[in-house]
Amino acid sequence: MSQRLRDRLLVGLLLSFISFPAIAGEPEAPEATELDQVTSVSQLTDVQPTDWAFQALQSLVERYGCIAGYPDKTFRGNRALTRYEFAAGLNACLDRVNELIAPSTADLVKQEDLEKLKTLQTQFSSELTALRGKVDTLEARTAKLESQQFSTTTKMNGFSVIGVQGRTPNRGDRNPRDGQRDTDDPGTNFNVITNNYLSFTTQFSPRDFLYFAFWQQNGSGDPRLTNDARVGYDAGGFPLYISDLKYHFMVTDKLVGMVGTEGIYSSLAFRGPNRAEGAFTGPVSYFAQRNPILNIGFGRGGVAFDWQFAKRASLQAIYSTNIPGFFPNSIGGKGHNTAGVQLAVTPTDQVDVALYYINNYSPNGQLLSFVGDAQLTAIDPVRGSSAPTQTNAFGGTVNWQINPRLNLGGWFGYTNSYIPGESGRVETTNYMVYLNFLDLFGKGNLGGLYVGQPPKITRSSLPIGSNIPDSLNTGLGRSGGQPGTTTHVEAFYRWQLNNNISVTPGLIWIIQPRHTPDSDSFVTGVVRTTFAF
Repeated sequence: MSQRLRDRLLVGLLLSFISFPAIAGEPEAPEATELDQVTSVSQLTDVQPTDWAFQALQSLVERYGCIAGYPDKTFRGNRALTRYEFAAGLNACLDRVNELIAPSTADLVKQEDLEKLKTLQTQFSSELTALRGKVDTLEARTAKLESQQFSTTTKMNGFSVIGVQGRTPNRGDRNPRDGQRDTDDPGTNFNVITNNYLSFTTQFSPRDFLYFAFWQQNGSGDPRLTNDARVGYDAGGFPLYISDLKYHFMVTDKLVGMVGTEGIYSSLAFRGPNRAEGAFTGPVSYFAQRNPILNIGFGRGGVAFDWQFAKRASLQAIYSTNIPGFFPNSIGGKGHNTAGVQLAVTPTDQVDVALYYINNYSPNGQLLSFVGDAQLTAIDPVRGSSAPTQTNAFGGTVNWQINPRLNLGGWFGYTNSYIPGESGRVETTNYMVYLNFLDLFGKGNLGGLYVGQPPKITRSSLPIGSNIPDSLNTGLGRSGGQPGTTTHVEAFYRWQLNNNISVTPGLIWIIQPRHTPDSDSFVTGVVRTTFAF
């Protein structure tokens, strides 16, 4: 090997690895992908002839073949370099040097080569010292985090919510609905709700994990006259209990499954196009979280699957049941069985579409969607209870990201139910249109405007005694739907104080509550404070 060859090899090697820019902040995590050997510097799409290290890279790639690129044909010369990456690259080049010098021993490393190395070491002494100090600092910080972490395999997360809410005085036209506002709303005083959720994720391997969570709530709003103003974090008040216990696993690279005894229901198993939903950080009302038909059944135990069968399309399926056992305040009850399927499609990068179907059996005519007309059958004096129902529900949600800071979306839902073994049907509809303003007045903030109609019985031909609109109006056995239409108008603004704390004031305006035209409208004011950890 000639002296010129050795000089260029040594200088190129050191410049390519030692002379990387000093690390600013924490280094990027190396990507979990194999590097590909390149034979020409032109194969690296992000390396230009004007780059300061172009000649060094060209020499190392084209003359000595000891530089690898990423699978997307990039070199990423400006990213931080880890010590492992440096060792791997240095070893590859040294192996190539050994191959070149093996045929001959006449051109072994000479004193002048060592002198050049010493000169380079002196020239870059400050950079090497700074790099060594940053690496030592990062190692110390990493060691501290590892020693203080909750577990090497289990990660803990949680939310704690404090909500203050109250609504304006109003009077309702209650049973019978005769046009008289004869009932004062007893739930107008301001009240405080605290809601605490603590979850644990135990990773067994890159392809499976166990998820379990505890949930507890103090306080509750008063939905005795209407559930249209229920806030998203109000589940009625209950002691600490296990709300989620489920195992997630990958069947194939494109098919994942979930099975468990708690927390198996459609709103978690199905992908939601509205990425702003969330009772703790999204809209303030329960209705504005998602299409209410996705809450039908409020399943506990069951199984669900998610299949990414195409690049822009996926299919989700679920079966859940309210199995016997403890459940706070009998929420959900027993005997509900729910099955559902959803097709989620992203035709463009800006548009998400979800179409879904839910089939539910309810032992008492209660859909458990907790908003609007969730109870489909009245208490029959002859039967002594509400009749059971079999329900077929259909719906769809669309979300359009107009630009990075504005989303427009909406949904529509329809249910068709009947009493097994009896004639007659009861149908409901609901809809919502919304605007989400992302990073409004600051990064991480969220503004929202939602307008919609909660589930409404539009037609009921169920027998006398089971027909809810008829029992509330005349009780004479007339078929038909609700006499009025509730309109839900909601505005909120989530102010993200930092990564862990947000404050969300909001207003919910309910027009014609309970689909009753002669009941007063009212406004609910909410201030929700959320702590995430």
